[in-house]
Amino acid sequence: MEPMGSTSTPATSPPSRSSDATNRLRGVWSFQGKYRTLHLTWFAFFSCFVVWFNFAPFTTTIQNQFGLSSAEVATIGLANIGLTVPARIFIGMALDHWGPRRVFSTLLMFAFVPNTVFAFSSSLTMFILSRLALSIVGAGFVVGIRLVAEWFPPKELGTAEGVYGGWGNFGSAFAAFTLPTLAVVIAVAAGGDNGWRWAIFSVGLVAAIYGLAFRRLVTDTPEGVTYAKPKQKGALEVTSRAAVFGLAALTVPFNSILALIAWRIWRVGVIGDFTLAMVILAVCVLTAIQVTLVFKVNGRALRGNYTDNDKYPFRSVVVLCLAYFATFGSELAVVTMLPGFFERTWGLEAAIAGAAASAFAFMNLAARPVGGLLSDLFGSRKRTLSILLVGLIAGYVVLATVGGSWPVILAVAAAMCCSFFVQSGEGAVFAIVPLVKKRVSGQIAGLVGAAGNVGAVCFLTIRLLLIERANESTADGFTVASADRIFFLVIAAAAVVAFVANRYLVEPKDSFATELLTDEAAAEPAADLELV
Repeated sequence: MEPMGSTSTPATSPPSRSSDATNRLRGVWSFQGKYRTLHLTWFAFFSCFVVWFNFAPFTTTIQNQFGLSSAEVATIGLANIGLTVPARIFIGMALDHWGPRRVFSTLLMFAFVPNTVFAFSSSLTMFILSRLALSIVGAGFVVGIRLVAEWFPPKELGTAEGVYGGWGNFGSAFAAFTLPTLAVVIAVAAGGDNGWRWAIFSVGLVAAIYGLAFRRLVTDTPEGVTYAKPKQKGALEVTSRAAVFGLAALTVPFNSILALIAWRIWRVGVIGDFTLAMVILAVCVLTAIQVTLVFKVNGRALRGNYTDNDKYPFRSVVVLCLAYFATFGSELAVVTMLPGFFERTWGLEAAIAGAAASAFAFMNLAARPVGGLLSDLFGSRKRTLSILLVGLIAGYVVLATVGGSWPVILAVAAAMCCSFFVQSGEGAVFAIVPLVKKRVSGQIAGLVGAAGNVGAVCFLTIRLLLIERANESTADGFTVASADRIFFLVIAAAAVVAFVANRYLVEPKDSFATELLTDEAAAEPAADLELV
């Protein structure tokens, strides 16, 4: 990749980090040029997350209205993330080929259909099927990653991606705080107990309308910049023989998470043995197909036909997957269990416990942009990620020591400090992702983003097993508090693995270039790319 054009170097000294940060943050508050695209894009992601997380605020309402058991409600929640992992990978492929503008607008309009079905469902089957379809909407995150990267030069990319991720991710907290109030207002105005239905329907309608507008308001690249596309379709294009085998191996755990989700649903008795067996068989078939495609698409890499200038280090993708597994994976898992943790440990009412726990998610507004900003300013994206991972490890070790003897205010402060490093780490990860290889950055973002969801399912499954152990009559003094302590330490251990792996991350070329980057190799003829 080479910078577009040339620039002359002034004789004056470069601006200080503080002035550079001030200028960059001042630009974020404008609505011109690239910042206009940034704001339009984070709001698209925000809309996706409001729709994706609109079930959680009405969990108790739906459970009581339809007489659902706790296991059935948990199954609906699992369905809500069931297809997000494969969807992030496939949508990454789609946006690299068709461009983020069309993919994002289509995804927002698609969300309206399953969201409407869910809003007016009256059976467990329809609840599960509609949430399963809505889990695809959770893949919207990866689309904006590439779009923002097309508009901002590497030197400013961390800040821009941090704002995109942090402000868009706030959609989950926004849904939790606003939708119940909207439902009450609708119920009072219209009467009856279906206010929740119209509240959910309304956000799907807004998403669809914004999807139509987004298609008209945004372009994939600035004027005069060509959108680089991958040379092959069907699997991520890698550039070395070892990377082909590495990608094939990575496919297995990413698909296995679907079987793990099915196993969890089977454990609560919602599906039977035959259905579980069919799901496992389907996962095996899907894995075999994807592994075959990896080798078929990457015949050029197997033959070693890439020039050094066109190669990229696949090991960096693996490291970033591990880092996002520990950061975003732990965020999703902790946000799920933290309200109950505060309620149980300090005897708080559910509403107060939820408000206390929400501090963890609220940090997204500032922490993720700060992580990206630090990555831009510190001169080494790799070193910045290492520092933030150390803070994350320390944060979860501290949370493992939190108990009833702590003042609840201090516990909330500890959770917020931990959350800062978690979400700053997420910002630092995606300050690197778009720079690994531009023409396949959508697929790389899809893989890394999916790793976060894989982490969440793994952490929550471990906690489920620990809670079951604590509830056994033969637990031998092993309590729910013990389960929570081990849960936090398991996350810390995963972060240690990510920290150690980070030494193998390759600092992307031109990480701090001041010009937009192009992928010159993307324009090369593909005559030698016959499949094997």
